[in-house]
Amino acid sequence: MKRVYNFSAGPAVLPEAVLKKAAEELYIYQDTGMSVMEMSHRSKAYLQIITDAEANLRKLMNVPDNYKILFLQGGAHTQFSMVPLNLMKNKKADFITTGSWAKKALKEAKKYLKANEVASSEDKMFSYIPDLKNLNFDPEADYVHICENNTIYGTKYHELPDTKGVDLVSDMSSCILSEPIDVSKYALIYAGAQKNIGPAGTTIVIIREDLVTKNYPEYTPLMLQYDIHVEKESMYNTPPTYGIYMCGLVFKHLLENGGIEAMYEHNKKKAAILYDYLDQSKMFKPTVVKKDRSLMNVTFNTGNDELNKKFVVEAEKNDLVNLKGHRSVGGMRASIYNAMSIEGVEALVNFMRKFESENLS
Repeated sequence: MKRVYNFSAGPAVLPEAVLKKAAEELYIYQDTGMSVMEMSHRSKAYLQIITDAEANLRKLMNVPDNYKILFLQGGAHTQFSMVPLNLMKNKKADFITTGSWAKKALKEAKKYLKANEVASSEDKMFSYIPDLKNLNFDPEADYVHICENNTIYGTKYHELPDTKGVDLVSDMSSCILSEPIDVSKYALIYAGAQKNIGPAGTTIVIIREDLVTKNYPEYTPLMLQYDIHVEKESMYNTPPTYGIYMCGLVFKHLLENGGIEAMYEHNKKKAAILYDYLDQSKMFKPTVVKKDRSLMNVTFNTGNDELNKKFVVEAEKNDLVNLKGHRSVGGMRASIYNAMSIEGVEALVNFMRKFESENLS
């Protein structure tokens, strides 16, 4: 059976070279006589795997020396609690709400501190990024939180808010490694692995070391304390060993293929192919304001639910899978993360063009 073009929002497509390498090493990893899935996380072989993964991610993103990198469990949802618990000092934080995950982060933070929504794009179904100029951030806020790329709605911050010295925290789950960033502009970055990094089950946290304190409340669970994970180098408990191994393979693959800069050029080309078609189509309409479009998640709609359903079904018959939009918004969504090829996007556009010619009344 041949591989399909998988446009899933996550778990998402992985580089074929990485999958083949993992398959090659699945039964026996190097000279260990066992699979990574069977290996003690305390073993010399595994310690080298996680050490290399961290070093390669640090190199890829040019992470400054005063930032710690953690490989954790629980996905971004756990970070919705972990961030406010660990970063609270004045017990206040500001949020810009641009989609479902940003809303959930805000709701969770309200359990622990005074969480203030300084801007939102919910009035237009999160189809744009709010104007970031002259936002009224609280100078005493412990941090400002954003979700940098909005997987469900297909929007992306193409500039960062001027927080006027307040620490910036970003959920980068669906855009990390897709384009160069200046890590020093952030106090903390977190990302679920299942979109651009690796399989589901691993979470990356990049945190400035001065924020690794014991400021958290006494009731904070041990597993939600950053300082413990930093002290134990992501080994306080058994980490998601195989997931980290897969992430490490992805990091090596990216480094061998030009790094994030090369990936950014690749991603811009892919997105342009799809958006250029959508902008001239008489049937399919993009749902996001042009200046705020994501390179990773392209959302579109015919405006007709039955036609949308027909498109998704027929696309799947043509090996173009997971194009149905999120249940909360409907329509269609093509997630074109790093590992999606230009050929895959071209195949999608060719099918869309054919579908349009056959179904446009």
